[in-house]
Amino acid sequence: MEWQGLLARSRHGEPQIVDAPERPAFLVDLDRVIFSQPFRRLANKTQVHPLYENDHLHHRMIHSLETSSVGRSLGVNVGQALAARGILPEGAGHDLSYILQAACAAHDIGNPPFGHAGEDAISEWFATRRPFGEDLSDGQRREFEHFEGNAQGFRILTRMEMYRLEGGMRLTHAVLGAFTKYPCLAKDGALGRDAPTIGLKKYGAFEAEAAHLAEMAESTGLIPQEAGWRRHPLAFLVEAADNICYNILDLEDAYTTGVLSHGEVRPLLEALIGKEVAPVPGGTPAEHVGHLRARAVHGAIRASVAAFLDHHDEILAGRFSTELTDVFELKEAFAAISEVANDRIFPSSRKIELEVAGRDLIFALLDRFHAVIEGLAEHGWDAAAMAEKKPYLRKLVTSAGMDLRDVCDPYSGLHALTDFVSGMTDRYAVKMARPLGL
Repeated sequence: MEWQGLLARSRHGEPQIVDAPERPAFLVDLDRVIFSQPFRRLANKTQVHPLYENDHLHHRMIHSLETSSVGRSLGVNVGQALAARGILPEGAGHDLSYILQAACAAHDIGNPPFGHAGEDAISEWFATRRPFGEDLSDGQRREFEHFEGNAQGFRILTRMEMYRLEGGMRLTHAVLGAFTKYPCLAKDGALGRDAPTIGLKKYGAFEAEAAHLAEMAESTGLIPQEAGWRRHPLAFLVEAADNICYNILDLEDAYTTGVLSHGEVRPLLEALIGKEVAPVPGGTPAEHVGHLRARAVHGAIRASVAAFLDHHDEILAGRFSTELTDVFELKEAFAAISEVANDRIFPSSRKIELEVAGRDLIFALLDRFHAVIEGLAEHGWDAAAMAEKKPYLRKLVTSAGMDLRDVCDPYSGLHALTDFVSGMTDRYAVKMARPLGL
């Protein structure tokens, strides 16, 4: 891959490249993401701890903003280093920082309510209910039975938001490439640990957006493989920024909620810093944890930049196929944090109870609103005819704000259903489920 193509300013859905000096194209992308409604809804979506009343805990928007901040730092440092080597022109650090900031801000924009438990619940509902029987291809059914927030995010960015059906947010191909950690379709990806390359572990686009994925890959010069393409190099840095934030910030949240003590959190963070850090005289344990967190993030950024530069040639050749945080110098310290998270944070009783409740809510909502899609099918996918013959469904669609504009067959109908339910915030999902007695 070549950096000139990878940093393409061509804008998805727009024929001309516009890059004003006072407002660079990649900075426009960041603005479009930040000001979008799907990004706004992240303020009431779960990061790790569902429906907590403590205002100091992370929700998806705070996590996304912090990830974008880390991404910006990674971009500046990598860009400056590559410019010093003569690989990129002077000032490229600004381009990389804007690209990564925008891609990181958007990285969770497609996640459903209740975090990864929400993804699992949507997948389970489709796997057990199997709506529309054999009307879907195997690849299409896989999209729903292995619902993927990454692909839903790509759908929002390229199709649903702003210029609907005409390029979506019309982001630059460089930002879309950095955003797309899994440049393949469901029929080829979602292979988990058995995937031959890291980009096939999950999938990053639905069949409905296959042409958008191909346009981005061709515009940026991604390397094609048997299924999909090799990752855009900057996607590794988006992934690193996400890993840094959720690993380190989950520890701080665990301390805030009382799941972990100061004595348990301190050595884990100090291992990322590389030395013991004494509390500020007169400071509280919470302030000390916050100080350690800041120092740990800095250490992880430095290590991620070094790992990217060390593996630069492999990454551009498409031969690098692991996460940067699995090979950087702090990998053992990160592994220790992950072990504690799996043993202590994720299995906490309150978190599990609310995830089970969230699963039941999503099942009930999908059951309820799937009746709308069935009603459309009964009336030849004519929304006006359904509304006339079934006033209850008309009222349900109107009161909930369900968007049926693009529905014309079972496949588009089920995507309208998942667009609606996955777009809900945690609070709105609870509100919509109350009439069902949940």
